[in-house]
Amino acid sequence: MHIQINTDHKLVVHTAFADELRLLVENGLAHCSEHITRVEVHLSEEHDSRRCLLEARLEGRQPLAVSESGQSLQQAVGGAAGKLSRLISHTLGRATRATDADLP
Repeated sequence: MHIQINTDHKLVVHTAFADELRLLVENGLAHCSEHITRVEVHLSEEHDSRRCLLEARLEGRQPLAVSESGQSLQQAVGGAAGKLSRLISHTLGRATRATDADLP
């Protein structure tokens, strides 16, 4: 799973901090990582909060995206990773149920 971090013009993310954010995403999506080819992390600052938009590319599927705001980037990334994990699980579970329904 490749993780790409993008920031708006207001934020500067140094290498060590980017590695910490990647680890948050990896840990949050660990249970479904075999289905993910790439995750794009879009970080921005809005007024008094930080915003994280995560977009996951799944094998053979349309991208899935979620967003989360928080007081810190870690909080926003962690919250978004949790949301994305649930969305991927739901999407893959729904696809499995649909495939099982087609079986005789």
